[in-house]
Amino acid sequence: MNTTADSLHPLVQQAMAASQSGDSVRALELLHQASSAQPDSGIPHFLMGSEYASLSQFEQAELAFSNAVLLSPNMPVARYQLGLLQYSSGRAPAALVTWQPLLALGDASPLPHWVKGFAALAQDQFDTAKACFEEGVRLNTDNPPMSSDINKIIAEIEAVQRANAENTGAVAQASSDEGDNSSHFLVSNYGRQGPIH
Repeated sequence: MNTTADSLHPLVQQAMAASQSGDSVRALELLHQASSAQPDSGIPHFLMGSEYASLSQFEQAELAFSNAVLLSPNMPVARYQLGLLQYSSGRAPAALVTWQPLLALGDASPLPHWVKGFAALAQDQFDTAKACFEEGVRLNTDNPPMSSDINKIIAEIEAVQRANAENTGAVAQASSDEGDNSSHFLVSNYGRQGPIH
């Protein structure tokens, strides 16, 4: 989000302060109030989604991100996070549909590169996925925590590639037979690694 804290609704500012101090209950309470005070804004819902995700309440997080996208369809990070929750819960096709509009952001944005990376990862195209993820990280200057999360996935891809390189014969075939699960393994705990940024 490129919105500065000073331009946000006072309830949203208070919620962000509560979240930063570790009071998720108060943060969510304030965000629900903010969503009522600003019924046309996706920002309170986006922040609710982030808060719920940090609490591992992924169904509520997905609903909140969905509301953010509906209310603010031009908030790319909300659309990205919604797709990420879908992807990490094993619904790659739904995520790719959610992410489709992000491809129009162009090559200067990291988000299309990460979307292409996840699309390649869903097909176990590890080299392509890694290259896309790395390009997105290179371009991302606004949100270092998102790059940090992507770097964890890059590290896991490299670990899978090393393991695959060491496998031969029947072991390599068995690994190949389980290929559909490898990409899910790489992101299955993505949302559980901490707050979604």
